[in-house]
Amino acid sequence: MTTLEHTDIRRILPHRHPVLLVDRVLEIEPGVRLVATKSVTGSEPCYAGLDEDLPASAYAYPASLLVESFGQSGAVLWLYSAAAKGEQRGGTLIFGSARDVTITGGAYPGDVLRHVVEIDRIIGDNAFMRGEIWVGDRRIATLGSVLAVVRDGLDQGT
Repeated sequence: MTTLEHTDIRRILPHRHPVLLVDRVLEIEPGVRLVATKSVTGSEPCYAGLDEDLPASAYAYPASLLVESFGQSGAVLWLYSAAAKGEQRGGTLIFGSARDVTITGGAYPGDVLRHVVEIDRIIGDNAFMRGEIWVGDRRIATLGSVLAVVRDGLDQGT
């Protein structure tokens, strides 16, 4: 199995700090499956300005960022797989949608998210994926369908 370090991920995704939400790829089987991690830290922008008197539950990592991090992991799988086949996906990468999302637990500063992503199908410049998010041995989310797309011309303001 191939692994990817943060520098490799930066070459694949257009995202940068503070919105790059994938730290490392532990396993990747091009066109099939990926396991990626994202470390949650107390210095994340989502925690800025929180009152220190709030209960620990206030520091749950936002569900929207869980889904975004999963989507970025899926995009790494898709774009890496395309490049491995000699295909280029030019244009703007867009998170299209997430359906059948079930959040069953939380992640907090100090936790490491583990995204397990599988490609369902690729249709042109559209990738359909599904999977789970884990913290240790706890599954905290399932995603039934995530759509990522690449569209031409959007990066030029058209």
